[in-house]
Amino acid sequence: MTKKEISIVVPAYNEEKAISHSLDNFVELDLHEKYEIIYVNDGSEDRTAEIIKKYPVTLVNHNANKGYGAALKSGIRKASGEKVVILDSDGQHDPKYLEKLVSMLDDYDMVIGERESGSHQVKRRQKGKKLIKKIGEYLVEQKLPDYNSGFRGFDREIILSMLHMMPNGFSFSTTSTMAFLKDAYTIGTFPIHVDERVGRKSNVKFAKDGSKTILLLFRIIMLFNPLKIFFPTSIIIFGIGIVWGITGYSIAGKFPNSAILISIMGMFLFFIGLVADQIAILNRRPVK
Repeated sequence: MTKKEISIVVPAYNEEKAISHSLDNFVELDLHEKYEIIYVNDGSEDRTAEIIKKYPVTLVNHNANKGYGAALKSGIRKASGEKVVILDSDGQHDPKYLEKLVSMLDDYDMVIGERESGSHQVKRRQKGKKLIKKIGEYLVEQKLPDYNSGFRGFDREIILSMLHMMPNGFSFSTTSTMAFLKDAYTIGTFPIHVDERVGRKSNVKFAKDGSKTILLLFRIIMLFNPLKIFFPTSIIIFGIGIVWGITGYSIAGKFPNSAILISIMGMFLFFIGLVADQIAILNRRPVK
């Protein structure tokens, strides 16, 4: 694979204090000569776009803040390389790992830089991440790699076919990992060290991002394996209805109306799950 076949997409929002750090690294390592580098200014209200314009990279501007995932979508669509690498603009990801990631893309459909144990991570996110990982592993029935690492690369044709499923918000990395695993694409990983972000502090807020995590869990379930939830739930509810009905019959000599309703609810949930599963399969369109 030649280097010119690689596009690097970097989303940025209000990163005027940090943006020069990653841009300087790209220039110092002559990476702008080897790769197509695309910065997506996601409606920043500071000097982020102005600073990016001073460097030999491609700038894509959003006229309003659309979200992390939306910025990545714009960059991926703009990219011309056969392979696309994404990384954060806040100085956490060291460009020195790019050569390793790019070389692995010859053998894998997706490559993820897995954060080492000593890497910086926001502590308030840890419980939510563990919960998402457990549910994700239950849904895809295999171990998950570092599913929400922002340093990763993939085959552009494959990720383009999945962009309609990708969210505009912070969960692009998680959803793409699940999509590649569910559709049996190959995923390679290698260890990276991640530093604390440069400039402003993370925007993570416990209440706000906690609710987003819950919504993300439901979204992942419905996108990738709704029957994993609907089937056991329907069996449990149907079973409760039958047990309640038998109990009522043995005591009062008739099957209670409430037991009939509960049993029917269990059957409805099963059929709703079947429909949801078919919709999920159709939504994950294969690469043409």
